[in-house]
Amino acid sequence: MYLAMGLSGNRSTVVCSCVDKLKRVEAYHVENFGCRASRSDGEAIAAGLRGKGLTEATTLDSAHLIIVNTCSVTAEADRTARAFIRRARRLNPGAKIVVTGCYAQRVPQEVAALEGVDAVIGNSHKGLAADGIVSLGSGISDAPHGPDIVPVSSLTRRGIPIYVDEAFAHSELSTLPFAADAHQTRPNLKIQDGCGNRCSFCIIPTTRGPSRSVPLETCIEDARRFADGGGQELVLSGINLGRWGRDLSPTQSFAVLVAAILSRTELPRLRISSVEPMDWTPALLALFREHATGRHPRLAPHAHLPLQSGSDTILRRMHRRYRPWHYAERTAAIRAALPDAAIGADVMVGFPGETDGLFKESYKFIAAQPFTYLHLFPFSARPGTPGWELHREHPVPAEAVAERMAALRALAEGKASAFRGRFEGRDLSAVTLEGGTAVRTPALSANFLKVEIAGAIPANRMVEASISSGSGAAVLSGRLANESLSAAFASKS
Repeated sequence: MYLAMGLSGNRSTVVCSCVDKLKRVEAYHVENFGCRASRSDGEAIAAGLRGKGLTEATTLDSAHLIIVNTCSVTAEADRTARAFIRRARRLNPGAKIVVTGCYAQRVPQEVAALEGVDAVIGNSHKGLAADGIVSLGSGISDAPHGPDIVPVSSLTRRGIPIYVDEAFAHSELSTLPFAADAHQTRPNLKIQDGCGNRCSFCIIPTTRGPSRSVPLETCIEDARRFADGGGQELVLSGINLGRWGRDLSPTQSFAVLVAAILSRTELPRLRISSVEPMDWTPALLALFREHATGRHPRLAPHAHLPLQSGSDTILRRMHRRYRPWHYAERTAAIRAALPDAAIGADVMVGFPGETDGLFKESYKFIAAQPFTYLHLFPFSARPGTPGWELHREHPVPAEAVAERMAALRALAEGKASAFRGRFEGRDLSAVTLEGGTAVRTPALSANFLKVEIAGAIPANRMVEASISSGSGAAVLSGRLANESLSAAFASKS
């Protein structure tokens, strides 16, 4: 266990002690890195700070507190976080900088040693982060210790407090509630955290702990609260989303949760983020057949299935739990049920031992799948994983990785362009986003296509867009299908 100062115990003492000092730390900034689950954590921390009277800073250099919510899935993610910390300290030398997230959990002492860092809070203590951050910013150094926490002062660096528990004893998801007031149109509802898989390349089980699920009734209430507040699209997120419910008593399935949200709330649209191939069960696919069709589908026709490689040999070395033919069966079933659905995948390039022949096998498999987009990334060796040793024994030359990435990028763009071209002259259901102008409004279609709609339309509106452009651009162009609605928006602008 790494732990320098406990955050549990009588937390109300901390909050009460700093009420009269909040003026010193009234503005915060949260910088999020990494996956949707990580962003959901950052949104919840921000909501917790607002709940304690703080406000969001308008600029980085005006913040009193800067929370850096890190990723550590690759070495590049670590470098990006370090670069941001240096930039934040340079722009705002007087601010307190708190680092949390996967990088903080993986190597807390390394993070604490970075110039400019004032505290480190791992994923294990994110649920208590708002209390600890307010205490830090208010100058309170005597945070109470719970009876199950033994402070280990030798684990501090430069007197920097470190809150990290390798056992994830303080990581109950219920202590990091859904931020229904998140400042974005399509917030992430994190319903699951951690992972029980042991893929040879992945550090996530170390930085996130075992799979843990938010209780069904809590998920329902969060979704209902979002919908009742006027929310249009909610994104279910997690680290291993399809495993939701398997740790609960009694055991429940992910499909049961999706069905419950659709049947027990008035949520206009639910989108599901990444789900492992083997968790696309017949029950889940049946829900998509029922709810992901029509003019305004309540379940977004969008499937993301992590692939990593189309080579059977590489998948075995990765310790992935499926073979290429299993994966192909799932994508074929999804496409048959949802002809217009977006289907995406994560693909890793340059896994140790990936020869030209094995890459060609992977490329051929990917080319045959009904993908509409790909998330591509090079292999990054993570200390403490089997992939670290494999990389030392069978590294793939950087030049080969670059060539293979370029080949897959070209393949992915061809697939994406063809998919976009199918919708020229058609109407798409979409939710409007922030960042519009007097002449164009950004939106995201139900099937995960970026759209720019003519005219000024408020964010967070479910609309129907008539698409006028097809495959030529990464963002489709269109106009509101309902002309009277267009006129109504124009009159309010």
